[in-house]
Amino acid sequence: MQSLLSKYWGIKRESLRYNWDKARRMKVCYLFLLPYAVLFITFVILPIATSIYYSFTYYNILEAPRFIGFQNYINLILQDEVFLTAVKNTFVIAVITGPIGYILSFLFAWFINELPRWLRTIAVIVFYSPSIASGAFAVFLIIFRGDAYGFLNSLLLQFGLIDAPLLWLLDPRYILPVVIIVSLWMSMGSGFLSFVAGLQGVDRSMYEAGYVDGIRNRWQELYFITLPSMKPMLLFGAVMSITSAFNVSDVPRALAGYPSTDYAARTIVTHLFDYGFSRFEMGYASAIATVLFLIMILCNKVIQSALRKVGT
Repeated sequence: MQSLLSKYWGIKRESLRYNWDKARRMKVCYLFLLPYAVLFITFVILPIATSIYYSFTYYNILEAPRFIGFQNYINLILQDEVFLTAVKNTFVIAVITGPIGYILSFLFAWFINELPRWLRTIAVIVFYSPSIASGAFAVFLIIFRGDAYGFLNSLLLQFGLIDAPLLWLLDPRYILPVVIIVSLWMSMGSGFLSFVAGLQGVDRSMYEAGYVDGIRNRWQELYFITLPSMKPMLLFGAVMSITSAFNVSDVPRALAGYPSTDYAARTIVTHLFDYGFSRFEMGYASAIATVLFLIMILCNKVIQSALRKVGT
């Protein structure tokens, strides 16, 4: 047993020595990476580490942070009923808008890729613009307006499907479905653009070779050639889809108000915004952010492990 351990540590030392020698020979390459590393550590690693630290403290900005251990997490899980409502709403939104938005983004990118170049450029702008246009909220506020002048209510009244206008953005029965619909419409973000770029980057000769090897239709072409060739873009799109699905905040706040009726549109990020920027309880808000961060990391790992099996 002792000989095995000494052999293992000997191999480990040799590996570390080899890696250190290799890094020393490539020090110029690491110097080129240094600006990005500094920015990444400053604006990503340090804020995450700071948030995790503050999650174990009572911190209201005015006073110095006071260490309280796991009390924020205990209050969050066992006493904060609004947070549990926010978690439920967030998962409902994420389970629906995440996979559906991801699939729709890829399908639309796939269809658009078949268009002529000039028409493809116009189609990409049309499908991508809702995700960056802040004025889209004003359009949806008109559509789901709660009186007879709202577009949807006016249409339903005209066809006799309802007797009185429905309060789409005030009635808890309708708020979450409306938020999900609008979130889906605005889900064509950077993942959609990565799919368009990935489809453009697939080597055309692979399709010719595939048809020689027995591929007979577009679905086989998609499964055996296109998807395996786009794995990096698929993984990136999955990460962006999960991130956007769990970070839903602007849509419910813009449509249903803040707070929404009976917290029907409350999400984890909205709850974090409430405690961080309305109540200034930064320690508690940091605990919410840490829980959300762990949930997103776990979901990303699950999705990525599933996507790595595509085409294998």
